[in-house]
Amino acid sequence: MTPTTTAPGPAPGRGAIRAGDGGRRGRPLLLGVRHHGPGSARAVRAALEAEKPAVVLVEGPAEADALVALAGDPSMRPPVALLAHAVDDPGRAAFWPMAEFSPEWVAIRWALDRGAAVRFVDLPAAHTLAAADPTWDDSEEADGGGADADKLRIDPLAELARTAGTTGHNAAEQWWEDVVELRGDGDPTAPFEALAEAMGALREAYGHGGHPRDLVREAYMRLQLRAAHKEFGDEVAVVCGAWHVPALTRKTTVAADRALLKGLPKVKTELTWVPWTHRRLARRSGYGAGIDAPGWYGHLFTAPDRPVERWMTKVAGLLRAEDHLVSTAHVIEAVRLAETLAALRGRPHPGLDETTDAVRAVLCEGSDVPLDLVRDRLVVGDVLGEVPAGAPAVPLQRDLSRLQRSLRLKPEAQERELDLDLRKETDGARSRLLHRLRLLGVDWGTPAAGRAGTGTFRETWRLRWEPELHVQVAEAGVWGTTVEAAATAKAESRALAATALADITALAEQCLLAGLADALPVVMRALADRAALDTDVTHLAQALPALARSLRYGDVRGTDTAALAEVAAGLAERICVGLPPACTGLDADAATAMRDRIDEVHQALVLLPDTARPADRWAGVLHRLARRDRVPGVLRGRAARLLLDEGRITEDEAAPLMSRALSPGAPPQDAAAWIEGFAGGASGGGLLLVHDERLLGLIDTWLTSVPPAAFTDVLPLLRRTFSAYEPGVRRTLGELVAGGPRADGPGRATPGGVPGFAAALDRERADAALPLLHLILGTEVTA
Repeated sequence: MTPTTTAPGPAPGRGAIRAGDGGRRGRPLLLGVRHHGPGSARAVRAALEAEKPAVVLVEGPAEADALVALAGDPSMRPPVALLAHAVDDPGRAAFWPMAEFSPEWVAIRWALDRGAAVRFVDLPAAHTLAAADPTWDDSEEADGGGADADKLRIDPLAELARTAGTTGHNAAEQWWEDVVELRGDGDPTAPFEALAEAMGALREAYGHGGHPRDLVREAYMRLQLRAAHKEFGDEVAVVCGAWHVPALTRKTTVAADRALLKGLPKVKTELTWVPWTHRRLARRSGYGAGIDAPGWYGHLFTAPDRPVERWMTKVAGLLRAEDHLVSTAHVIEAVRLAETLAALRGRPHPGLDETTDAVRAVLCEGSDVPLDLVRDRLVVGDVLGEVPAGAPAVPLQRDLSRLQRSLRLKPEAQERELDLDLRKETDGARSRLLHRLRLLGVDWGTPAAGRAGTGTFRETWRLRWEPELHVQVAEAGVWGTTVEAAATAKAESRALAATALADITALAEQCLLAGLADALPVVMRALADRAALDTDVTHLAQALPALARSLRYGDVRGTDTAALAEVAAGLAERICVGLPPACTGLDADAATAMRDRIDEVHQALVLLPDTARPADRWAGVLHRLARRDRVPGVLRGRAARLLLDEGRITEDEAAPLMSRALSPGAPPQDAAAWIEGFAGGASGGGLLLVHDERLLGLIDTWLTSVPPAAFTDVLPLLRRTFSAYEPGVRRTLGELVAGGPRADGPGRATPGGVPGFAAALDRERADAALPLLHLILGTEVTA
């Protein structure tokens, strides 16, 4: 079962009511709240401060009672989440997120600060995770269940907003902001009592509202409420979704509630606190019970006064940091515009829509580009919470946390680039850690194109920590208690289970990158066994590049790769033997795929050490391919091009090959395929034609002789070939063709040709670039 990032979180609307007698004091206090609502959070805090209950019951998995004390740790910083996962299947998991402005978090912190008891009263996670679908999401934004469920489920806030006369595409959010989030001082429970009454009417009309699991959850909550009332008397407060309040006040018997819970499936679970992010709280990121603007709600909760003015100041600071011109006058005008818009729209105070419109019009001068930055950085935000070091965790997570501290790799919610110099001890250790995590399926970092090419002393990574990575770490914990041991065990298991040669060679490359010396012997034995049995040249060609890169990585990291070099040499020899017959009789698609394999093998052979590189034999293979008529044109053209680039043939020897391929007797489609192989792709064929007008003349002469009936057949191939060239190369080729290129010798300038091209190479001027080239490549200048 796949991990889920939703859990039995609070329901949408929120209200406050006294159980049993319509609000008379002396009964348990039921505070209906909305998940992640700053107005609800303020109201809950005020109500608890006024009533001072002895125990606070919070909607959340019952097993989390043992973790409540950690919420009072000074190092605990929201947003955080309760994570529950099945012990035997860590991928089966659920989260209960809480932000600083979540009413549940405020209630927990109030109780801990005042010495009151705290208990979670929702259905245990052991039952939730055992369900066929563990996404017990009762929020108004729930998006699971398919089309039929969507027809049955109601949106309580939308129903209430429609009843109140609020219309628009975002009517529910706007109505909620006006009624709760933007309210001024006053009786904090007054609107919640009305909401509880409204929710009661909705429950009478719609029953469970399309959420049948709520009936089971509410039965468990009622049992816990009865137990708390028996222990603490009337000094009980409950913080739960307002949708559940009518069910908690309903008259039922203990036997009836227990009957609903009888026979529920159950699994062994473990719970802990994990860091969460504002981005994962946002509804757009896929968390169904989330909110649109966690950064904005956090601001409303923490701003002591004048929230609009303070918000505009934040926006101005962000835009100035990004080199946008924003003055104090801009801020003043933006505040005035937001207030004016709120008045025109009949709202008590400016909300997110009004502030966003004002920011766009004034601070962003009508542009959505800087506004997208504001939405990403402030409206949503990249806040990442923290949990105490003493929070329960699988051993693998503890080892990862230790390595993160020792290597100074702090998890961050915002994506950042990390450049590593593998010659430095710390950077080398960071690289090994990130590669080991990737092997374990924990994608904290992904390799990115950096300042240097593959296999050099430098690496560039893009890092971003997502809450789901905690689940991935828990899943990987079955392989070992440390990152190195787990990565080694998983690599060995994959090597023994792999059936494709390319998979094993890629695994060998991963092991070298990750520094898994203990896993290499197992991987190498599997690689040798598989290579000896595999006779498919395509498979061998796919496997060789990874081996070649691994040999180069081994040199960079000082790893002994003698066994790897021996296997690579054997693969190269077998490719040289089997490639020519494998290239005959191929259709167009198979020939294009084989061309890619030939390119990869050619590049891989360059990386092999001299002792393992069959350079002369490979050149002989290319010669046979370039001259064999039964080989498809795209392969003959590519073989000729590789020989020319390597200096194995001269331009004078390449010209006859092209002339024969483009002769009148050759089928037009085959000739076009030869051109694609010779001059297509990222092989620099365009520059070759620019500098050798004889070859360009041959192509031009052939193209003008193609019969009209065949021209439409070869046009797609030619267009694909020439469209891959840089715009400047295409423009120069057009000018050369328009000027009438000649075929009287390589590199000869034509009269009236393109300025800047001499009749021959000026070696003295070319040598002047060598010192800079050696500096860039880090090579030594030889005499």
